[in-house]
Order: sequence, then structure tokens, then C-alpha cells
Amino acid sequence: MTNLAALDLNLLIALESLLEEVSVGRAADRVALSQPAMSHALKRLRTLLGDPLLVRVGPQMQLTARGKALRYPLKDVLSRVRDLLISDKFDAASSTRTFRLFVSDYAGDLLLPPLLKRLQAEAPSVSIRVQLGGGNTLDPFEVGRAVDVAIACAPNCFKGFYQQRLFTDRDACAVRRGHPITSQIIGQEEFLKTKHVAVVGREFTEDPVDKWLRDEGHERNVALSVPHYLQALHVVAQSDLIAVIPERLIRAYASVFDLDAMAIPMDVGTFEEYLLHPATSHTDAGCMWFRGVLNDIAKSQGPLNSRQILKISNRQPLKKAALQTKRLRKTAL
Repeated sequence: MTNLAALDLNLLIALESLLEEVSVGRAADRVALSQPAMSHALKRLRTLLGDPLLVRVGPQMQLTARGKALRYPLKDVLSRVRDLLISDKFDAASSTRTFRLFVSDYAGDLLLPPLLKRLQAEAPSVSIRVQLGGGNTLDPFEVGRAVDVAIACAPNCFKGFYQQRLFTDRDACAVRRGHPITSQIIGQEEFLKTKHVAVVGREFTEDPVDKWLRDEGHERNVALSVPHYLQALHVVAQSDLIAVIPERLIRAYASVFDLDAMAIPMDVGTFEEYLLHPATSHTDAGCMWFRGVLNDIAKSQGPLNSRQILKISNRQPLKKAALQTKRLRKTAL
């Protein structure tokens, strides 16, 4: 059993640096030690833990299984120790802090404008560094190092993160105001035949909405593909094309682009967005304030509309599993 009274806290700081940098030289630079001193610390840690922690594989160093397993709990423990030694006060009005927000295009387009208005009123010197997500291949450990808060619809992809539901949304059909289609009750056939703008993210070859429809035996008329929702809304506002877009995003930009939201004549269900944060920022007073602001903004948007512009009486049910696959692409990190 390890004698905690004899444990040097500096060893844990060195271990954190070694596990994150996976290099003796870079770890030494990070904590302002000489390379020999860091090598000595690594030797002591190997003896203490009974594991080599870092091993050379070809020209590079790699973590052992034990080293990888230690990263999350060690980071959490040291974060709690640091919390004991720093003030827990945060004054938004005078703070000059920068918060790092990891978010999808969709959630960013929806939440950033009201967030900036809120900061201007309450925290004029606070800044936000936005990092856009795309795909589901990111290492949660790397995300935890790089951000204070993340927003995603696939919270289980980020093990070790605290999570809470932020809001619920669903797909709708974006059309320009005055579009001929708004004067009729549109059914499934008319919806599929009308020219669409597809949204194809940088990691895909087609809009997953189309794969989703094709799996159900349907195909829509795609006249244009763009990489982002806002580009699709720009096009819709100036043409007779329509687009499948989350309802809250259409509503947020309806007055800017002169748009309407129509119900899709199929059962599209709903999806949920989550607020996520790493354990390292859980008790940080500033991060707690920032998360509270994001929650307030989400609540201020209110519930989804109970009725949309067109009443659809012939919606066709679709498989929920296929719909979930489509939705994860649309808003995942």
C-alpha cells in the first residue's frame, strides 16, 4: 500500500504532463523542468506504480494501457486539488476570461447570436472561442483538454463528461414567404417532387436525409447541395427551392431571411441537444456561470410550435432508427 504521507505532489504534476504530452522533453518544457529532472520523475513514477507508463514504439513514445487508464482520474483529482487553492468567485461584469465552446454548425448558428447579446449586457469583456465539431471520431480526452463546454446530440460519445439536456428540436421544411407551395396542402408526393437544397457536411458525400429517405423507398428532387444550413437558408430565401432544416433554426432566422416553416408530410420525430462539460470544469465558478447562461438562452426559446403553417393530414410514419442515424450526422460533434 502506498504511503500517502510520503507522496510528492510534484510527482503527480509530472505524471499529468507526461500522460498528456507523451514525451519526456515536451512534458519537461510544460512544467518548467529540465529533461533530466523529468526523466528522474518518470523513473520514480514507474517504481511507484509498477508500470513503465511510457514505452518507445519505433521512433515515438506511446502510453501503456495503465498510462491511458490514469489520464482521466488523474486529471480529475488534480483539478479538485487546484480548486482548493484558487478562489471560487467569478465576476462576469469585470472578467476578461475567454471560454472555449465546442459546437456543431447548427447549434452554433442557433445559440451564438443570443449568447453574444447576453455577454454584451452582462460580461462585456468576456470572449468566446468557438471550435466547430464535425463527425464522431474525436477523442473525448482531447476534447476535454481543449474546451470548457460542448454542445452535441450524441452525449454518450463523450465518456467522462457531465451532461444535461439543453433543448428539443425537430426537422421542418424551410420555404420563402410567398412561395407557391404555401397556398396548398402539400402531401408526400408534392414534397418529394419539389426542388430541394441538400445540406452535405464536409465528412459526407450526400445529405443523410437522402439516405434516410432512400432506405424508406423514397427519393427527393435535390437541385443543389451546400455544406451548411445557413447557406441553404440563403438559397431558399431567394428561390423556389425548399430545404429540410431544424425548426428552431428556421424560426431564429425567419425574419432575417423572410422565411416560413412548413410541416414535413412524414413523421420526422424529434431530437435533443445536450450541454456537456469535462470534469475539469465542473466546479469552476466561471464555467458554471457560462453553462447557466447557455441554459437560460435555450429556455428562452420556448417550446416547439404546437402547430405549423400547414396542417398535414397524410403524414407517413418512418422508421425511427433510420431517422436517428440521419439526425446524429446533422448535429453531432
